[in-house]
Amino acid sequence: MKVDRFRIATYNLQKCVGLDMRRRPDRSLSVIAALDADLVVLQEVDKRLPPRPAALPHDMAEQDGWHILPFGAPGGSLGWHGNAMLARPGVTVRNTSHLELPGLEPRGAIMAELDTAIGPVRVVGLHLGLVRRYRLMQLATIQRHLRRMAPMPTILAGDFNEWGSAAALAAAVDDKQFAPTPPSYPAPRPVARLDRIATCDALVAAATGTHRTKPAHIASDHLPVWADLERAPR
Repeated sequence: MKVDRFRIATYNLQKCVGLDMRRRPDRSLSVIAALDADLVVLQEVDKRLPPRPAALPHDMAEQDGWHILPFGAPGGSLGWHGNAMLARPGVTVRNTSHLELPGLEPRGAIMAELDTAIGPVRVVGLHLGLVRRYRLMQLATIQRHLRRMAPMPTILAGDFNEWGSAAALAAAVDDKQFAPTPPSYPAPRPVARLDRIATCDALVAAATGTHRTKPAHIASDHLPVWADLERAPR
């Protein structure tokens, strides 16, 4: 019997600047396309200086067949606080929103409610801070916001910036489980699971992986990670 699956991936683009110090959005898009994902959650999609225009141009992504989810950022940004989502045909967007996060650095999360092959899901895209104290504060802010929303199967995906054990992160999102994605950083020889995907009990990760095929090893300092999600058995 065929089981419906939804492939989600997360990828820190490093502003489309590779380890060879060349800005190559075409190379970044080739890596993204090779993921064969239904939805890709991106970090560092914008250039650093105001007004922070998109490092990955809108028209290039659209020409590759991606739908750019609207998060209302000004100045030509692809998303919000450097976070963005790209969807393939077959994923229908119900609504999108964004959330400011606390901390010393400006941080924000993006949120989309989608109709997918496994039913409706809510996806939160994030890029947490460099200091653990603020990472936990940011996750707590996201959790409080989610608890005020109508119930929906929920996924957190992004760069959690946690080098060590996921125990502290797991405690902060105690109603979700982290998928067993492999290390993704640094791209040439990954040892740290900075990039992670977490799901609620309504979803299970049937398969996970990092994408290591060239040019992923040089297109960014992170490798993309992915998970094939299914509805949990009732």
